[in-house]
Amino acid sequence: MNLFTIPSPSSLWTTVRSGGAFHVACSFAALWAFVKVLRMLRWRVKTTQLLGPPRTSLLYGVSRDLAISQDSGAIYERWATEYGVVYMIPSVLGGTRVVLCDPRAIAHFYAHETRTYVQTPLSLALLKASVGKGLLWAQGETHKRQRKALTPAFSNAAIRKLTSVFYDSAYKAKGKWDTVLESSKDGDAVIEVQNWMNHISLDTVGIAGFSHDFGSLDGKRVSVTEVFDAFGSNKPSAANEIFILLASVFPIILKIPTERRNLFKKLSITMGQISNELLIRSRREKDVNIGERGQENSVIGLLIKSEGQDAELYMSEEEVVAQMKVLLLAGYETTSTSLTWALIELSRHPDVQTRLREELLAFGLDPTYDQLKANLPYLDAVVHETLRLHPPVPESTRLAAADDVIPLSEPVRTMSGNMTDSISIAKGTLITIPIGAINRSSTIWGPHAKEFKPDRWLTEDGIGGKAKEVQGHRHLLTFIDGPRTCLGKDFAIMEFKAVLSVLVKNFVFEMRDGPDTPVEVARGILPRPRVVGEDGTGVPLRIRRYE
Repeated sequence: MNLFTIPSPSSLWTTVRSGGAFHVACSFAALWAFVKVLRMLRWRVKTTQLLGPPRTSLLYGVSRDLAISQDSGAIYERWATEYGVVYMIPSVLGGTRVVLCDPRAIAHFYAHETRTYVQTPLSLALLKASVGKGLLWAQGETHKRQRKALTPAFSNAAIRKLTSVFYDSAYKAKGKWDTVLESSKDGDAVIEVQNWMNHISLDTVGIAGFSHDFGSLDGKRVSVTEVFDAFGSNKPSAANEIFILLASVFPIILKIPTERRNLFKKLSITMGQISNELLIRSRREKDVNIGERGQENSVIGLLIKSEGQDAELYMSEEEVVAQMKVLLLAGYETTSTSLTWALIELSRHPDVQTRLREELLAFGLDPTYDQLKANLPYLDAVVHETLRLHPPVPESTRLAAADDVIPLSEPVRTMSGNMTDSISIAKGTLITIPIGAINRSSTIWGPHAKEFKPDRWLTEDGIGGKAKEVQGHRHLLTFIDGPRTCLGKDFAIMEFKAVLSVLVKNFVFEMRDGPDTPVEVARGILPRPRVVGEDGTGVPLRIRRYE
């Protein structure tokens, strides 16, 4: 006897005619609940049941605690200490996520990303709404094709040619700061550095990626920066946080026109308009052969090449515009945030700032690309220590698209009390990698993991055995790993080093209100630093010329 009968379309139509909309709604609700129960039963059978923290909310599990925390990484790390290197956490509306804090498990996860582990419906909806169907949104073969088409623009040879662009933006900012200091009676001035780092990053990505100078360092009004800045001044309300949490289960509610959703829509439209204008100009230049030599391997050149119907790595116009949006967003948000954090840490640690300046001054002229890469060890250490402590994206969550078995580097205790050195994952399971927690884990990075210590990068034993098991760039997860490793990683690091070298050689930085000034994390599009008490994402630092 069949205990569970799924209603046929004809029976549903009969219900509509006889019982009306209410009965239809009830039927669909019952069907939805039935499917959910079946999936839950399968998930329980196919997934290793792990230990984890109790839910603190019947509705949100522990998700809201993580969302409102100033340091969610510390929470993830505490749970790893208590429950093991992999564990389960209760999520929204009875859901569960598996958290991986084990280097071997994370390496396996990243090796299988884009196929076994894919973007969540919420991530796909947010990415499509903001940047379109570009590299961040794409999965599987589409992601592979798009990435292959763009790779030449981020090769060592391509970035070597762009080093002068990085320096030009840094020196333009230096000139503006010199002007401010000349009008100062005391020889110092308070500069809102995050705003300036935003301008440096935007102008750099404009010239390097699209052969276009936005002119934001010259004070030009740029529509996209106004929208970006609006995110920083738009403090997410408690209602918005709850809205996003519920959207993780029901992505369709993202269509409700909240203030933050409207900002994302405006951002998408603005970036789309800029991208289309740049494409039209570049196509015109290509047609009359007045484009710069070598532009075919620039981002804009490669995108125009991919538009050809006979192109091996063909991209539609929608995909081309989406790639431009991705580069604008990534170039503006990530590098500017990292530069801001670096200046904060150098202001908090004047001894580190002095030592870095001494290395740079002793070197002499501005380093070339190859010298930035290999000949300034302390600059390299400061940059990577900043990236370790302050990853722009503090965590990522993916959905298992197929059943899988994840190996572990050490056994964990399951809910039944047994020990296991691998865990089974059922299709439909949500997996979270707490990037910030892994980068700052005392178990992985040693007892001083939470401290800003560039010296750890200078000695053979500075990075411990457990950290060496982490397979990301320089044992960090900041740029993630596997097929979705950040394509612009080397571009970002070279820009970071070039800009920081110019600023530190020429200026001394201090926290405006002293070295113990508290700094918190504010929410822009991505998390950004903010001095406590400042509006938006304000980071005022006191600067003076280095004499």
